[in-house]
Amino acid sequence: MFAKNVGGLDRILRIVAGLVLLSLFFLYPDASWRYFTLIGIVPLATGLMSSCPLYSIMGLSTCPVKRV
Repeated sequence: MFAKNVGGLDRILRIVAGLVLLSLFFLYPDASWRYFTLIGIVPLATGLMSSCPLYSIMGLSTCPVKRV
């Protein structure tokens, strides 16, 4: 499917950041900036899939897996 290009620490940071942003969405339901926190879906999804489309476009990888 997608090539893995997100390594361990990068993956953990993305998942944590995504969960924090999404939790803010539910913790502050009346805040004016509430919908900005939905951007947390992006780092959460890329962390869970271990693949970042932007990294692919830029040719970057933090994954220690060797490319063949």
